[in-house]
Amino acid sequence: MDKNNITTAFQLDGFKITKNLGVVRGITVRSRSIIGNIGAGFQTLFGGNISIYAKLCEKAREEAFEILVDHAEKSGANAIIGMRYDANEIAQGVTEVLAYGTAVVVERV
Repeated sequence: MDKNNITTAFQLDGFKITKNLGVVRGITVRSRSIIGNIGAGFQTLFGGNISIYAKLCEKAREEAFEILVDHAEKSGANAIIGMRYDANEIAQGVTEVLAYGTAVVVERV
């Protein structure tokens, strides 16, 4: 799937939606390691961006996104509209990241 055909909007400029294949999702569950927590603890002493956690969050979003794309492709989609992220802490130090959207088939107008 062309990553340019994934949007948070509910339409894709220059394309017509010909088929709605329904909701697709990608989910990953991540935890912080003890070493990461120690490193982040030192970073919090000085304030500012906690880069260890930022990298963990970005990795989780990337992984959820790739699973989402795979799910959409397997359903026959060539685009995803209304794409969003959600995250929840499901246990202390364990976070779920969900990427979701609507899988569609589009044709260039």
